[in-house]
Amino acid sequence: MSVKQRTIKNAFTLSGIGLHTGEMAEVKFMPAPENHGYKIKRIDKEGQPVISAVADYVKFVDRSNCLEYNDIKIFTAEHALSALYGLGIDNCLIELNTEEFPILDGSSRYYVEKINEVGIEEQEEDREYFIVKEKIVYKDESGTELVIVPDDNFSVNALISYDSPYLGNQFASFDESTDYTKEIASCRTFVFLREIEFLYKNNLIRGGDLENAIVIVDREIEQSELDRLADIFGHDTVEVRKGVLNNLELYFDNEPARHKLLDVIGDIALCGKFIKGRVIATRPGHKANTATAKLIRKEIKKYFSRDRVPSVDFTAEPLMDVNKIRSLLPHRYPFLLVDKVINIGKEEIVGIKNVTVNEHFFVGHFPEEPVMPGVLILEAMAQCGGLLVLSEIGDFGSYSTYFMKMDNIKFRKKVVPGDTLIFKLEMISPMRRGIANMRGRAFVGDSLVCEGEFMAQVAKTK
Repeated sequence: MSVKQRTIKNAFTLSGIGLHTGEMAEVKFMPAPENHGYKIKRIDKEGQPVISAVADYVKFVDRSNCLEYNDIKIFTAEHALSALYGLGIDNCLIELNTEEFPILDGSSRYYVEKINEVGIEEQEEDREYFIVKEKIVYKDESGTELVIVPDDNFSVNALISYDSPYLGNQFASFDESTDYTKEIASCRTFVFLREIEFLYKNNLIRGGDLENAIVIVDREIEQSELDRLADIFGHDTVEVRKGVLNNLELYFDNEPARHKLLDVIGDIALCGKFIKGRVIATRPGHKANTATAKLIRKEIKKYFSRDRVPSVDFTAEPLMDVNKIRSLLPHRYPFLLVDKVINIGKEEIVGIKNVTVNEHFFVGHFPEEPVMPGVLILEAMAQCGGLLVLSEIGDFGSYSTYFMKMDNIKFRKKVVPGDTLIFKLEMISPMRRGIANMRGRAFVGDSLVCEGEFMAQVAKTK
């Protein structure tokens, strides 16, 4: 069953301080049309430049993700993107008046509340999923590993592990049964007390506060140090209870792991597509997450490339077997060159030709080095295209297709006995006045062996 793309019904605005810059920021979320994706507009810059929120533009990562394009930078978008992706929103335009998103309370909670308040709208076009077919792995020397394996739906397993008596191993998971709003969105970012001074010295977390981060204390601490921390955070006093500064109550026992999962979802959103696959994240962080999003992005570009070999299940029942094809096309031995059709839609068709050593043309082409003639590969594609065109008309017996022109023909690899040719023909434009324009490609395995463009005329025969 197809799933429709979605956007928000109405615009909404949030404002707050940036975690790292310490500057006030205002961010506005607006509905966007189909196939728009997530895009961020810097309205404070001349010309109001727009950056697509995709992994191609991740340039520098340290405690958050950063998008950079043409010297325009955007920091800390992961919590907002996690909210959009976690709630199944495909398209949104985001306006930002500075370089960093507001940290708010360190979670996705306020984004989610606003999205649920304005509502989500289903759009006309179907959502395109990237379906994970083979394992994708990112691993670094620190022990961080993200593995993505095939699955029927999107899911995330996150495992965190720290050398800390307070925060050791924790696990959190997300799948189609998880309520993102109730179980993930409110989980806040966290930091160890021992990290704070380093982060400040490196001009990070300038907007950090005890209200937008869980500060974990896993060692004995003197009152003098607590007083110094109170000055840093602008509080009269701070205290430690249950291993957390200022007696901040956790929403869940495993809130840190759930926040890491929230971050994984927000960073994986940078791949640019909803995916069907299971993400297993061990000790994840923004650097590893975004590197993994880049790997997925690379696979997505191949997956949706026009030169991608069609996905074929050779064990499935064909939509058309050779007997059905014989009833639709006038071709007969030795010139019927399509064995079966495995997929056919309004604008494209996928067919199969099994090339055996018994083909008549191998007798002379060539006796010592049998190679399928290129002209017959084109003829096979043309026949496949003819089936596509005739399927649009419906009255197969009364019409035939006659090819008028072939353009941009390229032969890339030879085809030999034992190969299985996979043909994919798609309409370049709607058929008008009996004229069809198609683009055809022929594959063997994962290799493109031939391609070209075809013009055909559909004519009545009876």
